[in-house]
Amino acid sequence: MFDQNYKFTCVERFLRYVKYDTKSDEESATFPSDPKQLVLSRDLVEELKAVGLKDAAIDEHGYVMATLPSNTQKNVPVIGFVAHVDTSPAVSGRDVKPVIHKNYQGGDIVLPADNSKVIEASNNPELKDMIGYDIITSDGTTLLGADDKAGIAEIIDAINYLITHPEVKHGTIKVCFTPDEEVGRGTEHFDVQKFGAKYAYTIDGGTRGEIETETFSADGVVIKFKGKNVHPGYAKGKMINSLKIASNFMESLPKDRLSPETTEGREGYVHCTQITGNEDETVLKFIIRDFIDEKLTEFEDYLKDLAEKTIAKFPGAQLEFKVNFQYRNMKNVLKDHPHVEDYAVEALQRLNIKPIQNPIRGGTDGSRLSFMGLPTPNLFAGGHNFHAYTEYVAVQDMEMATKLIVTLAQVWEEKA
Repeated sequence: MFDQNYKFTCVERFLRYVKYDTKSDEESATFPSDPKQLVLSRDLVEELKAVGLKDAAIDEHGYVMATLPSNTQKNVPVIGFVAHVDTSPAVSGRDVKPVIHKNYQGGDIVLPADNSKVIEASNNPELKDMIGYDIITSDGTTLLGADDKAGIAEIIDAINYLITHPEVKHGTIKVCFTPDEEVGRGTEHFDVQKFGAKYAYTIDGGTRGEIETETFSADGVVIKFKGKNVHPGYAKGKMINSLKIASNFMESLPKDRLSPETTEGREGYVHCTQITGNEDETVLKFIIRDFIDEKLTEFEDYLKDLAEKTIAKFPGAQLEFKVNFQYRNMKNVLKDHPHVEDYAVEALQRLNIKPIQNPIRGGTDGSRLSFMGLPTPNLFAGGHNFHAYTEYVAVQDMEMATKLIVTLAQVWEEKA
């Protein structure tokens, strides 16, 4: 039974964390991609030490790791909880000003600093279950940072609870806060052996009750169209404008399928995320997603064939086509460790929360960690509308996520 008199710290922590600018940079070649992330990470080391994790430390790559020792005589598998410090490069994370909308009573939520930014109830069905909740948003000029600073705050609060309630039995628990998850590099230097957990959970999901054990498989594609630049005053019959080639290619993509805006459920997609260039060379960056690995190859072959047909219309043009491996569906690994999901389901049921077990139309650090030998499902942190000005999280959901982590630690101890 969770101590009903416990004073949660997750919200207070979260409101501090969001004020750190930790936006990652997908164009950077350094690690972390932006050293600003390290400012929060170093402070998190001190917070972990303050709650009682004496071995908390940050390594040369910016990973924060710490250990809560076991307090049981049972031989419990070591479990870990993971969250990421960085926020999406899609929207500014600088000078975040969190706003708490207390006792939400339904309807749209207009963000105070930019009235054009509205969390519409009609497009956010989860709000109907949040009547009476206290909802945290940004002021509308930035994202909020619930993805994934809510997860960090909840993990530390749960550790604080376990330390201050020694009657709650648990095995050894590992904690890790990673950089650069949002640019797909969060596990690039993750040392699974050093971390020392046998199983882990990322606290990086959305709606209360989510347990995610299946992700997209993912690749990146870079297409370069190379033309020929000539002074425009003397270009007749000579210039090959790569911008026009790229435009022709984009126009040839289907309008009613294969894109994020035309797919849902278990449908995959190809998605152009960036176009840069000039007359001489234009570069298109795509992300390729599907739940079935083989479909990635099918989509990539489709793009390559379309690109080759496009440059055939522009004699003298050249094409470079490169596929970059990203991650694979973690279900391929987690299916061999069903108890990791089963224990999370039991923890939710003990808290009278209905489990939501849907595939993620995206990925988490857990996708790669699972293939690195650390089976890692994803659990809810409570946030919604990630990567957007309209991001939000409810105070009550953050507190429930904290309870889930504590309860899950108990389940693992009891099952040992």
